[in-house]
Amino acid sequence: MEEASNWLIPTSIFLLFFFLVSKYILQIHGKHKNLPPSPPSLPMIGHLHLIKQPLHQSFHNLTQKYGHMLFLKLGTRKVLVVSSPSAIEECFTKNDITFANRPTTLAAKLLNYGSRTIGFASYGDHWRSLRRLTTLELFSTNRLAMFESIREEEIQLLLKELFQECIKGGQTQKLKVELRPKFVEVSFNMLLRMISGKRYYGKDIDEEGKEFQILMKEFTALQASCLNDFIPIPEWIDFQGMKKKMVNLMKRVDSFLQKLLDEIQRNRSIRSDNNNNGKLNLIEVMLDLQDKEPELYTYETMKGIILALLIAGSETSATTMEWAVSLLLNNPQTMKKLQHEIETHAGHDQLLNESNASKMKYLQNIITETLRIYPVAPLLLPHESSSDCNVCGYDIPKGTMLLVNLWTLQRDPNLWADPTRFVPERFDDNGDGSKVCYNMIPFGVGRRACPGAVLAKHVMGHALGALFQCFEWEKIEDQVDMAEGIGLTLPKAQPLVAFCKPRQEMVKVLSNI
Repeated sequence: MEEASNWLIPTSIFLLFFFLVSKYILQIHGKHKNLPPSPPSLPMIGHLHLIKQPLHQSFHNLTQKYGHMLFLKLGTRKVLVVSSPSAIEECFTKNDITFANRPTTLAAKLLNYGSRTIGFASYGDHWRSLRRLTTLELFSTNRLAMFESIREEEIQLLLKELFQECIKGGQTQKLKVELRPKFVEVSFNMLLRMISGKRYYGKDIDEEGKEFQILMKEFTALQASCLNDFIPIPEWIDFQGMKKKMVNLMKRVDSFLQKLLDEIQRNRSIRSDNNNNGKLNLIEVMLDLQDKEPELYTYETMKGIILALLIAGSETSATTMEWAVSLLLNNPQTMKKLQHEIETHAGHDQLLNESNASKMKYLQNIITETLRIYPVAPLLLPHESSSDCNVCGYDIPKGTMLLVNLWTLQRDPNLWADPTRFVPERFDDNGDGSKVCYNMIPFGVGRRACPGAVLAKHVMGHALGALFQCFEWEKIEDQVDMAEGIGLTLPKAQPLVAFCKPRQEMVKVLSNI
């Protein structure tokens, strides 16, 4: 038995090595001759040795040398990185269906119900059903209008909390505040109340809320790609224990979401139209749809939708708002211009509401310019080609992962004047925004574009507008540090901490919240 084990292990290693080298040689000498430009690669690992965190900057550096269409081999994965408007347009018009799939990753399989959530599902009937549900039932104009009062209440709670902290001791004082936790709290609570009617962030939260916060932190941390996604490691090898961590976490997340569904299902029996004025939360909407089409709206489908909405809609909005305030603090003239616009639209006698904020051109320009310089998903979500195709004259093999480098695209000096400078005025003449411009796509484009873009813009515009209407904001130091951190949603390396003080003319309004 011992002798058998002595030769079995090295033989297994040799066979694995032979398999990887053979696969790599086949890729190198395959039928696709006219591939996009590519750096020299190494056996087995391909170009993995050239890639460092943050990924978008590594790809940017390679793009500077090899061009805006870049073909890489990351281990056994074929990867196409594009960052020019023409290449992006071809990918998402002529080849839109071809690139409508998502690549299979460990996180997609183990943390997203076997790649069946809307963000990770393959293109097909199941994905179309999810898209139809989110577009018509969850993000429709009527549904967003129905939940407007909830979003406005959460903004008011944020303003009230800041104001009360500023007047402790009986007199108004300057408050030192870290903004990201505030933005995360308001973003999550808005979504949670729309989805389930619950709040899990803020003061005096219960054990259920604490459990939810822990789950979301762990879930976000595990979403990144791992070595298993690029090297065909055998199933029985759990590199760094990632599989075990993901499986255990997903069991806890699934159990939590199932309890939430069960609770709301029980409450439906005692719900009356007089009590909720016809305002169903999104889980109630899905449960009503389940009664009509139980085979389509399964519990797993509903849990997947809830999970996707929470992950995609909270961290992203919070991150963008933190970058926006950082940029405004470093550009005081822009901040003054914003405050003037707010005073023109809302004055000092009432709080800015969501409807007014959405009509404020300069405020919307600030959000757009923030997303241009610091796109919250700098590489978008990856796509994958379902068949061989051609992009800008190059052959792209089936099974190629497509990454769109927004960070490079939206800072390209050939497309943008003074690209790293914060200039919201550059969007003054962009019309109503209905025309797709392939040099600026922070929410993606094509059939897999983000369905919650309108909601995100409403939330960010209202929150930022209200904060600058009600408070004076000051930097702690001479300049806010704008260094980028490492993460899926392009976080700041140093969390934003700033001074805030209630504007004298808004004290009466704030006192009455």
